[in-house]
Amino acid sequence: MLQQLFSPSVQHTVDLVGIFVFAISGALLAVRKNFDVFGIAVLAEVTALGGGLFRDVMIGAVPPAAFTDLGYFLTPLLATVVVFFLHPHVERIQAAVLVFDAAGLGLFCVSGTTKAYDYGLGLTASATLGMATAVGGGVLRDVLANEVPSLLRWDRDLYAVPAIVGATMVVLCIHYDALTPLTTALAVVTAFVLRLLAMRFHWRAPRAWNRRSTVREE
Repeated sequence: MLQQLFSPSVQHTVDLVGIFVFAISGALLAVRKNFDVFGIAVLAEVTALGGGLFRDVMIGAVPPAAFTDLGYFLTPLLATVVVFFLHPHVERIQAAVLVFDAAGLGLFCVSGTTKAYDYGLGLTASATLGMATAVGGGVLRDVLANEVPSLLRWDRDLYAVPAIVGATMVVLCIHYDALTPLTTALAVVTAFVLRLLAMRFHWRAPRAWNRRSTVREE
């Protein structure tokens, strides 16, 4: 399915770029938390590969791609080295990193959905795992860094919603036998653009109706 859109070599390169950007975000958080070099590497690896590992284990695609392709494992280590030595400079281009992160979100929610469906899951389960592929690494990153996952915080711009939209578009196309390279690309671009708009206009999910909580907002 997704392989119809890119040649295997191009698809692999795009995957590595997405993994690298996700790893950068994990490594930067580790630096902010004052982790040592091992902690930086762990957070980079988990952020970049956690979602895909979870998906592969759930669908029975074992050993997971992260352990069968050396490039997948080494790319987060490269991001670790970059951030370890150049983190002040990387922080200054954070806006560019977020754009690439949004592109990775769009690509991985779609590729995760199609891979789950190819392994025999139903449409709803495939979309759910597609979303998990895109956001799972970030959740694990935040948990390891002892933070409330950004995915669950009301004061963070929409992140999971664009992934859900992209994954839903894919399963709807599958259901109506309309999944083509064009519609696949459209799902990727839609998730990507929604994430960019959420960052630009600070779109956030609503909290509980008539909320009367006394918990201090952070």
